[in-house]
Amino acid sequence: MTHRIAGIELGGTKCVATLCDDQRRILDQTIVPTTSPDVTLPALSAILARWDRNTPFSALGIGSFGPLCLTPHSSEFGHITATAKPGWRDADVLGSLSGPHDVPCHFDTDVNAAALAEGRWGAAQGLDDFAYVTVGTGVGVGLIVNGKPTRGLGHCELGHVRVPRLAGDTWPGHCPYHGDCVEGLASGPAIKARLGQTPLHEVTAQDPVWTSVAHALAQMCHAMLMSCAPRRILIGGGVANGQPHLRGMIEDMVRDSVADYIPLPDQLFILPPALGDQAGPLGPIALALDALESVKPGFTVPPIPVTGHG
Repeated sequence: MTHRIAGIELGGTKCVATLCDDQRRILDQTIVPTTSPDVTLPALSAILARWDRNTPFSALGIGSFGPLCLTPHSSEFGHITATAKPGWRDADVLGSLSGPHDVPCHFDTDVNAAALAEGRWGAAQGLDDFAYVTVGTGVGVGLIVNGKPTRGLGHCELGHVRVPRLAGDTWPGHCPYHGDCVEGLASGPAIKARLGQTPLHEVTAQDPVWTSVAHALAQMCHAMLMSCAPRRILIGGGVANGQPHLRGMIEDMVRDSVADYIPLPDQLFILPPALGDQAGPLGPIALALDALESVKPGFTVPPIPVTGHG
């Protein structure tokens, strides 16, 4: 039996609704702008309702920007919490989208979902310990430890750690919460704020701003390696994909910073996501398949070979 799987990725600027079969074949994919909860969430709900009317889907996955409440017994479970995005704080994403559908559903951050997609189909196949980093509007980290996204007081927010600054760099940073955390130094808006009037697309790979960006991200990777020891770190997102030289700079800085204290792989271990731009949209599909597998004993989805980096 072929199952239809629905996934919703809520991003800071756009949302992607994806309908797949259980072999990851995309049947439909629709983009909805992220404006306000009272506009965006009903638009996404209407897409789910249309899909369910035609041929009911078997599972739903939702990956959202955050921060999120992921504590199941909390009354705020499924809500966005301390986001800087106007109008979205306390939005009930899970209830709004999953409420009408009596199917297995998993809900997580968009970066955790993308990480799980890379683990299922992409550049982290076969690994139980790895990280997916997106560098774009923000800096998000999906940290997978022993095969599952990390949990605790909240989900992973490594993009908001403060790290040792590059010598001589005193720019105060751009994060409204923490100033010079990693996101405040390396996200797209932070880079634009630092550059002033210079458009980002005009900045060459040799510009010194990239040294500061790579240094902040390398220090974040150093902290990950010393705390959870991911075997591979995938770095994607608009900034990283637009400046692919950054990954090599980050890897060199990480190796220098770690200084052989722990054994690092001989081959490159900081890589682009193999699913390319589909890592985000396929993340909720991976969540939905996890939900389906958890309630159907014996149901598993066979691995699909990765076809290369997107």
